[in-house]
Amino acid sequence: MAMNYNAKDEVDGGPPCAPGGTAKNRRPDNTAFKQQRLPAWQPILTAGTVLPTFFIIGLIFIPIGIGIFVTSNNIREIEIDYTGTDPASPCNKCLSPNVTPCICTINFTLEQSFENPSKECEPYRRNEDKPIAPCGAIANSMFNDTLDLFLVGNESDPTPIPLKKKGIAWWTDKNVKFRNPPGADIPLEERFKGTTKPVNWVKPVYMLDPDEDNSGFINEDFIVWMRTAALPTFRKLYRLIERKNDLHPTLPAGRYYLNITYNYPVHSFDGRKRMILSTISWMGGKNPFLGIAYIAIGSISFLLGVVLLVINHKYRNSSNTADITI
Repeated sequence: MAMNYNAKDEVDGGPPCAPGGTAKNRRPDNTAFKQQRLPAWQPILTAGTVLPTFFIIGLIFIPIGIGIFVTSNNIREIEIDYTGTDPASPCNKCLSPNVTPCICTINFTLEQSFENPSKECEPYRRNEDKPIAPCGAIANSMFNDTLDLFLVGNESDPTPIPLKKKGIAWWTDKNVKFRNPPGADIPLEERFKGTTKPVNWVKPVYMLDPDEDNSGFINEDFIVWMRTAALPTFRKLYRLIERKNDLHPTLPAGRYYLNITYNYPVHSFDGRKRMILSTISWMGGKNPFLGIAYIAIGSISFLLGVVLLVINHKYRNSSNTADITI
């Protein structure tokens, strides 16, 4: 049985069908997508664009890497393997399940001194030959102004507004991160015996509050201050004003006055102090940045979508016109 082959038949989609049959064409539709005529953009990489990018990345990353590498090398480590697989190891006897409990002692020597982490407290680590509690520059600069708020009503005597000083710190900071010296049955003053107050403090840490549950290292004003801010202009939660009942607002409209015990100096470094009364919402306090960021990103995305829609509509119409004229 013989068969003829024609190259033109392959281009046109195959050999002609038998007489009386239906013509079958395997050629893709003549559209811009199937014929791969869609407009495309491809960046052209040249030495003038690629080389400066590599140089800039190198100039940024190399100093950062050197700093991290030097800092890592300054960390001293000593490894003491007490697995006991070596027969000469004092802990080799502990490999036997019959020895329970097993206690082994390994002697080692430090060739260099390991510096105490309290170096981070410098230059406020010691004063009058006593350790400072709490130590460090952040604790030494703790905010210590006292603010009292009063409502001036129709009556002659102003009404003090109750300010709640508990509940202003994070639960994890209050109950996990910050702890007083051990000894629940010992007075707090005795537990801090042998220490001295920070240089700029008026009273020692164990006298921050008459309530021992809110004094010492677990004082919530101290805990809030020790959570340092990232920027030079910042806010710290000072007190909470709780709503008494649903019939009266937390702070009714009217005249108030603020009584300030001025202890914290800021004039020497051109600082400013403000008391801010604020309500809260489901997202916390006032912070317009998050809303502005979402609006900006959404607007840019919507604008790009409109631009791409117009471009797509324009090229699709021109492509359809070209298909018709072919």
